[in-house]
Amino acid sequence: MGNAFTTTVLQLHTGREEAAVDLTGHCETFLAEAGAGDGLLNVFVPHATAGIAIIETGAGSDDDLLAALADLLPADDRWSHRHGSPGHGRDHVLPGLVAPHATIPVSGGRPALGTWQSIVLIDTNRDNPDRTVRLSFLG
Repeated sequence: MGNAFTTTVLQLHTGREEAAVDLTGHCETFLAEAGAGDGLLNVFVPHATAGIAIIETGAGSDDDLLAALADLLPADDRWSHRHGSPGHGRDHVLPGLVAPHATIPVSGGRPALGTWQSIVLIDTNRDNPDRTVRLSFLG
């Protein structure tokens, strides 16, 4: 591994509904602009109510993940954390299940993902429609 390090910050608008936002294209563009070779890509969301998942998108798995999270973390009044919209406390539990980061190997300047894998921001927080995602490459 060399000693190249570069980073950028994405500002994304996820809206007021639960969202699974595919970041794969953003990651590929970042790596190309960075002149990346082989190394590691770290994707980090610095929010207490969002996470990063590596999942299939476009065939329903992204919606299935949001539905599963809704089943596991109902938006009701059971949560001790009570500010914001009803059930917002569940959003603060989300990063315990969907980590706020992922590290992906990079080979030849491209994320070394499986055929159906995508890098996805998972955002269940309807109170914060704007998100920051930090992409960092070490190679």
